[in-house]
Amino acid sequence: MTTANILEPDLNYLQKVLLEMLAIPSPTGFTDTIVRYVAERLEELGIPFELTRRGTIRATLKGKQNSPDRAVSAHLDTIGASVREVKDNGRLGLAPVGCWSSRFAEGSRVSVFTDTGVIRGSVLPLMASGHAFNTAVDTMPISWDHVEVRLDAYSATRADCESVGINIGDFVAFDPLPEFTDSGHISARHLDDKAGVAALLAALKAIVDSGVEPLIDCHPLFTITEETGSGAAGSLPWDVSEFVGIDIAPVAPGQHSSEHAVSVAMQDSGGPYDYHLSRHLLRLGEQNDLSVRRDLFRYYYSDAHSAITAGYDTRTALLAFGCDATHGYERTHIDSLNTLSRLLTAYIMSPPVFASDAHPSNASLENFSHQLEHDAQMESDTRVPSVDTLVGQR
Repeated sequence: MTTANILEPDLNYLQKVLLEMLAIPSPTGFTDTIVRYVAERLEELGIPFELTRRGTIRATLKGKQNSPDRAVSAHLDTIGASVREVKDNGRLGLAPVGCWSSRFAEGSRVSVFTDTGVIRGSVLPLMASGHAFNTAVDTMPISWDHVEVRLDAYSATRADCESVGINIGDFVAFDPLPEFTDSGHISARHLDDKAGVAALLAALKAIVDSGVEPLIDCHPLFTITEETGSGAAGSLPWDVSEFVGIDIAPVAPGQHSSEHAVSVAMQDSGGPYDYHLSRHLLRLGEQNDLSVRRDLFRYYYSDAHSAITAGYDTRTALLAFGCDATHGYERTHIDSLNTLSRLLTAYIMSPPVFASDAHPSNASLENFSHQLEHDAQMESDTRVPSVDTLVGQR
């Protein structure tokens, strides 16, 4: 069964903006250019927005009523590195930006952003030549202490590096190496979360192009520090009742996610997501015949989690496109991004989960939610003695 609320995204637009964003280096802390790019896309769509001091984009897609309202969030920042050390041999030691393994850094081409320009280079293990070290190459530990950047510049000494402008703390961005195949697979670094951003932009475009006004205001957020944990903290000037994060779903043994589906995360490292909002998204997927799965992410935080830890009283949920080798050389499929964009349009156009959330100060037991009916929840195979049999006994 398909409802009238779902809209078809422009997949050519989705892939175009994804490819353009992948071409923009944006490790956490170095996001000004990607912020400008996404802001320009919102201007093209006629969606008003404002910027925080550091560059989080807070937009508003007007609905028929402004309360209760909702937010959907995707992050513009990616993993990367910064210069930790300038070595005597002219090589650079690295510190990771975000949580990821040096295993995926080895062999990468990178851009080092100095105060005055860009210097290209490669990330190599400390023993990089089999001809020089033979099988000792295979004994190298895997850690950031055992890789270094070889600059494409005259840099045989520390002084050489300083002369070309290298400084401690310079940002290092890893080449995305995107490839879009005829099979529909999309491989690249930094699909997390630029693919999620592209799906959200495509959903917003579909809604604007349809000319149909959502029932309630929706605030698209594009955050810039998700990979380092703060994400949506401090990003909500509105009292939103629902907050849906958009991020990446790891496809791996022990996970239920798929590159051809969208996952509703029921729990991550921060604990369970909101019962009612998560099931609202699952129902929208079922009603619109979308490939939507449930999954649980054990080593994972999101913008939704950072909003809760910042103290916002909002329901949270997480939608995630399926992706293999997350925080490595990632791969997803256009099926997953198409489904994510369609589910986002259905959600943005849907009524609020609870209209009473517009006035949380008026909450009472009379209009408070039920996860299960009280009698059903209290009926259990694990019996406890009745109160009457205990109270008054000596």
